[in-house]
Amino acid sequence: MTPLLPKQSILVVDDSPENITILSDVLSHDYRIRVATSGEKALKIVYSDEPPDLILLDIMMPGLSGLEICRRLKANPDRRRIPIIFVTAMSSTEDEQRGLELGAVDYITKPISPPIVKARVRTHLALYDQSRELERMVRQRTAELMTTRQQIIRRLGRAAEFKDNETGNHVLRMSHYARLIAEAHGLGDEAASIIFNTAPMHDIGKIGIPDAILLKPGKLNAEEWKIMHQHPIMGAEIIGKHDNELLETARIIAHSHHEKWDGSGYPRQLKGEEIPLEGRIVAIADVFDALVSVRPYKPAFALDDALHLMDEQTGKHFDPALMEAFRKTLPEVLRIREIYADENGALTDLEFQIREIYDHRNDPAGYPGVLTSQKEGD
Repeated sequence: MTPLLPKQSILVVDDSPENITILSDVLSHDYRIRVATSGEKALKIVYSDEPPDLILLDIMMPGLSGLEICRRLKANPDRRRIPIIFVTAMSSTEDEQRGLELGAVDYITKPISPPIVKARVRTHLALYDQSRELERMVRQRTAELMTTRQQIIRRLGRAAEFKDNETGNHVLRMSHYARLIAEAHGLGDEAASIIFNTAPMHDIGKIGIPDAILLKPGKLNAEEWKIMHQHPIMGAEIIGKHDNELLETARIIAHSHHEKWDGSGYPRQLKGEEIPLEGRIVAIADVFDALVSVRPYKPAFALDDALHLMDEQTGKHFDPALMEAFRKTLPEVLRIREIYADENGALTDLEFQIREIYDHRNDPAGYPGVLTSQKEGD
């Protein structure tokens, strides 16, 4: 036997108990009726955890009028979609026009006709249900597209790392570092998350650099450096320009993460705040991880030596304000460095998915987004 669906909820707002009784009698058989005799009480109900599916609203009430209630609700992004039908004795064309301009979906005049009330309520609830279902489908599809884009970005980031003969853990570490710096600098969760998800693409342009140059164990000569300096441009061209914020941020980072605060970087010699913020953040994260990691051309720097070198480059290579943010996050940075150390092996796809689950929670030590040990991902 198919379970019965819960009745839809209708809020009847009127300062006259008699009018509330009339509307309740007409609709209570098919809907769950909630009532409010003042605008203040009506707003409390609408802003509660269980808002109504539709509002029948009188206009002329003491205190907050129906028009003011409608205006406030339509200005609230969380509640503006709830359909409002004015039920009022004000029957002039001007009154009706004003109510509809404020965002009401319909206008019923008193004394009411029960069949008309039932028909209008049924129609607008059906439309509201369709609207919510479409919004749900759009949100679901948008989330699927975002997940797909994130996976593509990670795969391309991994491709660049394999090309550069490094483990996939480099992009994980520096992506975490970049997010921490962004958060410490005052960016919100959404902006920091976008940087975290796009930072792995920073060196995608290295795919276009010949192996003889990219994997050369010794120093590059002037001609080789000229070619190497093209990889940010190549990376930006590989990603391309997009209206989508995620992909566009990935392009910006790929293009700008080798610019320097004093204008001596490449490929465009941008200076100071001419350099996109995302690029300045990733520059710090990328350089720090490169300094404290083994590379084909160098051993790993000791932590104190790496930090000293980065301090010397503050105001030259690095944005001073962002370096302050980096220093604030150093304990968390070092924890990530330990968890995602190269000797632990590259993080598997399953482990990466588990980390994403933890990204929205706090671990026992209080740091969001990091597994307490590598074994937890096994």
